[in-house]
Amino acid sequence: MKNIVVTGASTGIGWATVKVLTEAGFHVFGSVRKQADADRLKQTFGDKVTPLIFDVTDAAGAKRAADEVRGKLNGEKLFGLVNNAGIAVSGPMLEIDIDEFRNQMEVNVTGPVIVTQAFGPLLGVDKSLKGAPGRIVNISSVAGKNSAPFLGPYSASKHALEAISEALRRELQLFGIDVIIIGPGAVATPIWDKAEQMDITPYKASPYLPMLERIQDYMVKNGRAQGYPPERIARQVLKALTLKKPKTRYAVVSGRLMNWTIPGLLPRRFVDRLIGKRLGLLP
Repeated sequence: MKNIVVTGASTGIGWATVKVLTEAGFHVFGSVRKQADADRLKQTFGDKVTPLIFDVTDAAGAKRAADEVRGKLNGEKLFGLVNNAGIAVSGPMLEIDIDEFRNQMEVNVTGPVIVTQAFGPLLGVDKSLKGAPGRIVNISSVAGKNSAPFLGPYSASKHALEAISEALRRELQLFGIDVIIIGPGAVATPIWDKAEQMDITPYKASPYLPMLERIQDYMVKNGRAQGYPPERIARQVLKALTLKKPKTRYAVVSGRLMNWTIPGLLPRRFVDRLIGKRLGLLP
């Protein structure tokens, strides 16, 4: 049986990816941070899943998890690694709490590097292992190409992940390991519940407060009503891992023409003005 590691497997895209991959016949090592989530994975997917309990920002924990996986592979290479774990921090760039910004980058940028370094040998860097080299799928976002107001920290982390992915894809040619980016748009996951609960009271004296309230409302409604189900993203992950000649990046965006294609063709200043007027940043 072929084996794949998926980080952030407790909810959303990660959970859906575990579901889709196990249904396709793979054994999944799913990373979570809490024992309760590990138990839930086992209860739902049984022997098709082996939970790994570690935080992606903990290099020692990731290394222990990789050693555990190595012990269960019986000398075989890992088929794939899906770097999915992530968080979303929002707020005006002029006023965002620096510790929150650092945490955003630590989880979404440093985390995938830590995990990739830990599991890289199992994907094929270790030439003593048997089988074909594995693949890495990094879950980015539409924000990895286009930044929205007040999502600067999250967008910055996903832009960085795109750059890391491109560097890795070229560097790992030496070992035959491919790297593919999945860039979803809005996805109907629990992240939108967190968006609704986002505390904007630190900005109650900010000139940005009305715009923050407007975009928070938009994010919640857009994610729940228009977002793709996470299984849609998971099926693209499966394709990226198994297609003979995958693309380097897949944009999985609902309303693709209006939300992805056209904005990419319009002049940036024009798009700036559209966004500014919609949010009340411009008269």
